[in-house]
Amino acid sequence: MDKSWIRMPRNSPGYEEGVKEFIKFAFEHSAIDGKILCPCVHCNCRKRQTSNEVYDHLICKAFPQGYTFWFLHGESLANENPNPVISQESMGNEIPIQTMINEDFGVHMHHENESNEHNGQGEGEMPRVVQDGLEDKDFYELTKEGEQPLYEGCTKYSKLAFIVKLYHIKCLSKMTDKAMTMILELLHDAFPHAKIPSSFYEAKKTITKLGLDYVKIHACPNNCMLYWGEDENRDICKTYQKSRWKPSKTRDGENEVSNDGNNKKKVPAKVLRYFPLKPRLKRLFLCSKTAEDMRWHAASPNNDGMMRHPRDSQAWKSFDSTNTLFASEPRNVRLALATDGFNPFGTLSATYNIWPVILIPYNTPPWVCMKSSSFILSMIIPGKKMPGNDIDVYLQPLIKELKELWHEGVDAYDASLKEMFKLHAALMWTISDFPGLGTLSGWNTYTGLACPTCNFDCSPYRLRHSKKWCFIGHRRFLHQGHRFRLNKVWFNGEQEMRNLPKKLSSSEIFEQVKDIEVTFGKKVEIGERIKRSRGSNRFLPNGAPQWKKKNIFFDLPYWEHNLLRHNLDVMHIEKNVCGNIIYTLLNDGSKSKDHIFARRDLQSMGVRHDLWVDENGKYPLAIYTLTNQGKKVFLKTLRNVIVPDGYSSNISRCIDAENLHLNGMLKSHDCHILMEQLLPLAMRAALPNQVTSILNEFCSFFRKLCDKVLSVAALEQLQNDIVITLCHMEMLFPPSFFTVMVHLTAHLAEEAKLGGPVHYRWMYPIERYLGLLKSYVRNKARPEGSMAEGYLMKEILIFCSRYLDNIETRWNRSRRVDDDVNDMQSNKRIIELFPLVEKPIGGSAYFKLTSIERLQAHRHVSTNCPIVDQYLQQLRRRTRNTNDIDKKVHKEFVGWFSTHIFENANNLNEEDKVILLYLAEGPEMQATRFTAYNINGYKFRTLARDKGLKTQNSGVFGTFGTRSYSSNSDTQMRFGGVPYYGKLVDIIELSYNGLFKVTLFKCEWANTTNPRGIKTDNLGYTSINFARLIHTGENEDDEPYIKACEAQMVYYVDDEKDKGWSIPIHLKPRDLYDMGEDEDMTVSNGSFPSHNLDQIFTNDIQCIELARPIMDDDLATSIINENVDDDDHNMII
Repeated sequence: MDKSWIRMPRNSPGYEEGVKEFIKFAFEHSAIDGKILCPCVHCNCRKRQTSNEVYDHLICKAFPQGYTFWFLHGESLANENPNPVISQESMGNEIPIQTMINEDFGVHMHHENESNEHNGQGEGEMPRVVQDGLEDKDFYELTKEGEQPLYEGCTKYSKLAFIVKLYHIKCLSKMTDKAMTMILELLHDAFPHAKIPSSFYEAKKTITKLGLDYVKIHACPNNCMLYWGEDENRDICKTYQKSRWKPSKTRDGENEVSNDGNNKKKVPAKVLRYFPLKPRLKRLFLCSKTAEDMRWHAASPNNDGMMRHPRDSQAWKSFDSTNTLFASEPRNVRLALATDGFNPFGTLSATYNIWPVILIPYNTPPWVCMKSSSFILSMIIPGKKMPGNDIDVYLQPLIKELKELWHEGVDAYDASLKEMFKLHAALMWTISDFPGLGTLSGWNTYTGLACPTCNFDCSPYRLRHSKKWCFIGHRRFLHQGHRFRLNKVWFNGEQEMRNLPKKLSSSEIFEQVKDIEVTFGKKVEIGERIKRSRGSNRFLPNGAPQWKKKNIFFDLPYWEHNLLRHNLDVMHIEKNVCGNIIYTLLNDGSKSKDHIFARRDLQSMGVRHDLWVDENGKYPLAIYTLTNQGKKVFLKTLRNVIVPDGYSSNISRCIDAENLHLNGMLKSHDCHILMEQLLPLAMRAALPNQVTSILNEFCSFFRKLCDKVLSVAALEQLQNDIVITLCHMEMLFPPSFFTVMVHLTAHLAEEAKLGGPVHYRWMYPIERYLGLLKSYVRNKARPEGSMAEGYLMKEILIFCSRYLDNIETRWNRSRRVDDDVNDMQSNKRIIELFPLVEKPIGGSAYFKLTSIERLQAHRHVSTNCPIVDQYLQQLRRRTRNTNDIDKKVHKEFVGWFSTHIFENANNLNEEDKVILLYLAEGPEMQATRFTAYNINGYKFRTLARDKGLKTQNSGVFGTFGTRSYSSNSDTQMRFGGVPYYGKLVDIIELSYNGLFKVTLFKCEWANTTNPRGIKTDNLGYTSINFARLIHTGENEDDEPYIKACEAQMVYYVDDEKDKGWSIPIHLKPRDLYDMGEDEDMTVSNGSFPSHNLDQIFTNDIQCIELARPIMDDDLATSIINENVDDDDHNMII
């Protein structure tokens, strides 16, 4: 349709004819009750008028020149161009690129708005592009480029689609802007007729029209105020009279003083980059790809009462019961705030520190919630010093917006329900490491009252010789009648009569801080040092010295009533506790918690005389200290561990077997794997049973706590267990071992009851996201600005990727273990019986099955097919000898089944007839072989392919309901619930004459039906002996094959205590979420065994021997380190 008349003079015949054509078109496509929306400048498409009224308005007031795509009057891309330029791979009947533009700008199908208006649902609820006026150039320019073919005759790409997809390639491949410009110049030169941008700068101008923006807010360099709101035009801060601007330098390097102040552009000394929250929340609902997920927490039921998501937690339910109006709208957003500082320059600078603040919407399901694509960057707090207590100054814009979202809300459009609604949001809690918790909450985490949960109901204990705070006294968490409470010798020399620390309510916390007044800002110049005050008033009962401020979150009207406000970070707690244990066991000279000062502290307390330092400055090794031989066994176990692909880093790189210590710094995830899997195994062969049992129970606590599915009953038991464990640890380890991080473990189970599973509240995803933000810093001179621009482009990338097909994006890219398959099978019955749930990796090869291989593989397929069960029972009934009935059926079934099916073919059920006939015929002799396979969320590799690699992906475990015999002469059959451990040797795919295919794993199976192949020691560890195999495949009756879908993955750790034996470690798939819907889904937990720790130490005090037998090489000479840090967790955090 010709629209050139729009720019003609209003008195020209061409303009008049064009208006008539427009009115005719609009009444044919969008009229309601004989009226259409009038597009004149006055009506602005807000009022409906008759034909004559619209004609008069457009003649008198002109047609808007920017309105060239008449989407509000019934025009679609099909009307504009009868030969679509974009392939119709679309949502519904819309083209993906146009859908993306419409949803980004809030423009929805015109008939939806008309229908709402016709039903009296608000005439003023118009799309954003109309609200801002029809001269919204960005929308029309993008729409035009979305319609414009890349070149004449192109039917696959529009100009915009090409630019967006090319930009995705740039971002995913981490190409530089210069490289992208060079590629565009080459394409532009090679294809001059194509509408390709000549540079990345030109392409970026188009892309940025799809994104949101951020706000720059000037800040005082002293961190005392923001120049915004009423203070926006100030030049001097109100508190310390610091200038808002950077001083300009003369050529001589002196500060230049300008009289008029207007000769040069002023540069702000500090800039906060704030990303407004409201438009980002609205976009989550504007996008049809994410709108439905934002209602998941209310739409998906929890049938069994287990905690799988924060919505199942006590804090969430309490919030709903307190704020019923907020909870009544499931689209209202629950947020978590996370922050931490990092150095954007790596090793180039040790002083610069940037603090991004991140918001996490919790409305979405578990497989979406903690992905980086769901995170919202709220602000970038500038360096170069960390904000510390002054972080509240920078949080003011966010708190203001959160208060507005709580009280007034914001109008939003739900693309999934196609309706307008009032969107509200609330902040549930914060996520940070322990020092960050102090920064956000205002609680001082560097004193003897560092534990925020115990609050002031704690007795600080300062070690005289170690000069550190220790956190002992966990006996007070026991019930009043427990025997440990009255024991003096085993503990600190005193009886424990105190009650459990009181759990303070939110209101009680508020009462402690409500009257605290703080003046924000740094009171000294950078470079000056502040002397610590060590006065006796550091722990006054009124709490003022311990509370540094009333944090800004209390300005939120609901914050005072939240059950959980600031989360303890399990990631850093686990890392620091792991370091305490390992370095103490290895007696590391610089990092061990057992040193000469710790022994002298024991002497000052008058306990554990056998560990005291003698007059020569020597002391015996404790029972928990590894001897040289024990260190060799301990480190050898860790060095020889081979884990599956992607499971952890190569821990063996840190092992120095020659000097018997660990090199380098263990990463947080390394400590996670050590604590929950490897550390108990390494200690098992190197330490006495008393120490191993206690530390194993401590490690098991973290393993249970970090489970994806939790129950309240299990957490209550876990709380009781950790208290007992900590008390036993107090008997073993010196007080210096008990840093605040060890103490915080006593509160983690209770906190999990309030907040739900820990992986929604720990720092792992946040740290990874901070690493992503760090990668955006390419301009080292402007790290904050570079990061902000990089985030904006990443935000656009994520939004666009939801609409793109046939290209890998951040939204649709495959998982690390991609086992999704395109099942082309059309027969529903075959899909039900033999579903394709696996995916081969790498190449394949054809080979010919031997007769024994074919029989064994086919037997497992047929006897494990549901439609064959009735024939198995029929053959069992025909066998008279009950002594060997199962062995006879196992041996003869395949032949009998084939004969029986063909003889009774006419009597078979029509639904299963074809399948039964093909099963009776058996598979083809030619099969397909693979060496790697993705199945059940695991990546399996054959033993041959694993050889020479530093990872182990060949371990197989399953509990099979199969018939098994330990030998040819054995007549005792075992059936059902038999655990099998094996190693994968072959992966084959059987074809049943092309009708369906079945993938099988052939394994070397350990003989777990006999004590020669499996055993459990006195600590509860299961060991497997692969020198004793079963079902080797040499005999016809062997069963070496299982279906691929039956396999679960384990990896084996060599047992240094019993040579030739291996300890299996069970794994859980990374992307598997047990939502309680699939009753058949069983994943072995493989938890470490629990012990009755009360039985380790008897009532006879004399039985406790905490020192090893004294020998010459067991005496340790202490080297006194004069540079002892005064704050213990300064070193460990």
